[in-house]
Amino acid sequence: MKKLLKYMKDYKKESVLGPLFKLLEASFELLVPLVVSAIIDVGIANGDVPYILRMVLLMAALGIVGLVCSITAQYFAAKAAVGFTAKVRSALFAHIQSLSYTEMDTMGTSTLITRMASDMNQVQNGVNLVLRLFLRSPFIVFGAMVMAFTIDVKSALVFVVTIPALSVVVFGVMLISMPLYKKVQAGLDLVLRRTRENLSGVRVIRAFNKEESEIEGFDADNQKLTKMQMFVGRISALMNPVTYVIINVAILVLVWTGAWQVEEGILTQGSVVALVNYMSQILVELIKLANLVITVTKAWACANRIENVFEQKSSMEYTRRPVQEEKGDDVITFENVGLTYKNAGAESLSDLSFSVRRGQTVGIIGGTGSGKTSLVNLIPRFYDATRGRVLVNGVDVREYPKDQLREKIGVVPQKAVLFGGSIADNLRWGKEDATREEIMEALEVSQAQEFVEKREGGVDAIVAQNGKNLSGGQRQRLTIARALVRKPEILILDDSASALDYATDAKLRKAIRQMDPSVTVLIVSQRAASIQYADQIIVLDDGEAVGIGTHKELLENCPVYQEIYYSQFPKEVQA
Repeated sequence: MKKLLKYMKDYKKESVLGPLFKLLEASFELLVPLVVSAIIDVGIANGDVPYILRMVLLMAALGIVGLVCSITAQYFAAKAAVGFTAKVRSALFAHIQSLSYTEMDTMGTSTLITRMASDMNQVQNGVNLVLRLFLRSPFIVFGAMVMAFTIDVKSALVFVVTIPALSVVVFGVMLISMPLYKKVQAGLDLVLRRTRENLSGVRVIRAFNKEESEIEGFDADNQKLTKMQMFVGRISALMNPVTYVIINVAILVLVWTGAWQVEEGILTQGSVVALVNYMSQILVELIKLANLVITVTKAWACANRIENVFEQKSSMEYTRRPVQEEKGDDVITFENVGLTYKNAGAESLSDLSFSVRRGQTVGIIGGTGSGKTSLVNLIPRFYDATRGRVLVNGVDVREYPKDQLREKIGVVPQKAVLFGGSIADNLRWGKEDATREEIMEALEVSQAQEFVEKREGGVDAIVAQNGKNLSGGQRQRLTIARALVRKPEILILDDSASALDYATDAKLRKAIRQMDPSVTVLIVSQRAASIQYADQIIVLDDGEAVGIGTHKELLENCPVYQEIYYSQFPKEVQA
């Protein structure tokens, strides 16, 4: 939590004025029992109606001034809490964006969403309540005790015993419940992850008729979370009844001792009523403090979880100094490259060495899990090679500034992801200042122009979240167009035409080649037909390059390529 407090520096004024106005309100509240005592001892005892009216008006004035102070304090506290949370959330989002794929894979999407949403809301509530009550409640508790001493020292000793007993209860519950709330939030992560998986994969679940089993799994996780929450809730719930018992016992002692002191003339009736009122104030404030402790405990646990994300440093460091590139023929070079994912038991890529010349079309093919996507992810430096070097224009990708490297490369990921907004907005992710002509050219090359023009609004037609109002093939063509808009030096198509028919796929590859002959194209595909006319084909098997060459060469001397090709074209085996 301490590391997050630096985001409060812009709200120093609000952080001071909020508690200050609350202390003013508390000061007026502490005067009320004295006014009540005066009404009983002077006004009622002497039958002085005008005096009673004056005291009643004074009480009303104290109430109105206290209300104004309370509203003012709430305003400053809310402004500070919301502003602080907004800054932390923005900083957290920026930090998450700076993390590499490795850290994102390790932490998981559901965990990060919980930190950004649920945990952040708990922290906001905690900060708001702390600014309003953290000083007010102890001030009233100890202020009431001091005021009790001004009335009668012997009776005030009851306060001296009661307040420490209540403190033991309140802080004891806090110490026990704080680690338990951390477990509750971890359980919430699990439920959120399952929820996210089920909602994003609802079509798969229904296709395999797994609704019942997923409901049972969700119920099991939810019940586990519920049990944890009930357990910590029972502990927290002990606070109110125990404090009520202690306070009521103290009030009983006050009334009992006050009765015989009034009888002997040591105390007045108004003084006893004032003491009881002060004890009641302590009861109310300690209940507030108890709820504050529970909220702060949750907020503290959540703040620590947010801090853990901030402490997660990216495994990649980028230089800011632009590099001087070599203008050779080789645009991409792999030198004995190996890749081992974090916490993986074995390498995903091993001893890859090859070069790609400028303007070439390179096909990458292999069985499922052979490392095709891992290979192309090394070029834009989504992951760092754990062995060897990956060079772009003769420079190690680890020496490039991020912007300089990514501007050269257009990547179409394996999963077609579109964002809510218009088609034009989605394409401008590739180039923010893209003109309408550039957008139309990219749509034409990607074979998307035909269906875009048929939609109402054309390029201004709205795309639903994740492109749910488009077919799989349409989504893929738009993601290809998004990469083409930036006119990259290197275009990576990671199995991004799998939903296209063979004719459209062929037209797409031909159009890309005609768009700019100097563009280097890497095509990852399961289809031999998509890459057989490439200038160079890299065949992967279990992370190793088992064949590099043209289609004709690989058919002659690469058994893995022969197996893939003839499984897709069985008639050629017979021929």
